[in-house]
Amino acid sequence: MLIETSINYDTSFIFDLDWADYKDDSTAYHALRQKDLHAPWGGLPNTYNEHNTAIYQRFFSKDEIDFDELGKQLNIEAHSISAIKQEPGNIIPLHSDTFYKVKQSAPDDVRPAVRANIFLEDWMLGHVIQFNNSMVTDWEKHTGFIFDASVPHLSANCGMQSKYTLQISGFLNG
Repeated sequence: MLIETSINYDTSFIFDLDWADYKDDSTAYHALRQKDLHAPWGGLPNTYNEHNTAIYQRFFSKDEIDFDELGKQLNIEAHSISAIKQEPGNIIPLHSDTFYKVKQSAPDDVRPAVRANIFLEDWMLGHVIQFNNSMVTDWEKHTGFIFDASVPHLSANCGMQSKYTLQISGFLNG
């Protein structure tokens, strides 16, 4: 499943966060655990490491961001919302989402989890995301995609400015 979507929400506060506290340099480690996904290419190259796969990820509480409003706009029962800052020169290797936070908040829910990945700025040169075999560039602020665990994807910032996205995860309504 891969659905184009958009939101109408003030996300300007995200750019003012103190991002230094939210560095996560484990994206290569998490991608490494999906060996079957990387098998056709001989596995995940050992050149992916904490220096070129680091992201900054900030998870929000319901007091900080309106889960209900974003969920309503996206037709998602939102269980987890985070923002990611990806600095120039960093890559999130090919992976499929496992929805850890959604499973944590709704462990008995058997519905398939989904994620909306929303771009927080208009596209900038060098910012890319790929879903399956489709490379995505030239997006507009507050547009994005909803997808499930069946959609392998990757992200790269080959540009000169940080790339910011918002992730809303949960279950599709109806």
